[in-house]
Amino acid sequence: MPNNNLDTAIAAIRAFAFDVDGVLTDGGIFANLDGELFRTFDSKDGFALRMASMHGYHIAIITGGRSESIRKRFVTCGVKPEDVYLGSRDKIADFNDFCSRHSLLPHQVMYFGDDLPDIPVMQACGIGVCPSDAVADVKAIADYISPCPGGKGCCRSSIEMVMKCHGSWSLDVSEYKKKF
Repeated sequence: MPNNNLDTAIAAIRAFAFDVDGVLTDGGIFANLDGELFRTFDSKDGFALRMASMHGYHIAIITGGRSESIRKRFVTCGVKPEDVYLGSRDKIADFNDFCSRHSLLPHQVMYFGDDLPDIPVMQACGIGVCPSDAVADVKAIADYISPCPGGKGCCRSSIEMVMKCHGSWSLDVSEYKKKF
């Protein structure tokens, strides 16, 4: 997408939606002997989600992962529990539900994905973003490829870019203390 089209698309963004594994994490998953799965998240990505939430952006998590620990992690970042879609096998249906519940048009959402199940949403949303280490098929259709890999600031850099363009990247400590 040429830069002027990207700037126009950024101006329309009112919400962010994310895959988890490979986007908000580096894709690595640890498992204990009981089969419980563990992920690591970048704290700077989490802070960017908090900033977006504080400034009124809607946020969705749409993941194939099923662990309630995912919901708990993102609720601490300001994501509403009902906007965390676990076990998603039809991401476009969940994306459409999120848009409908928040009266959003698809072009008002920036979606972050890294693998094949994310492609339909990336094609439907306003700006499809992928980390630098996304699979080739996703990179081929992404509107923006972050210079950062998944779980290493990909989401932070893109959220910050949008919010700075909107003039909303600022921290009000008193509001932050109230909400978080």
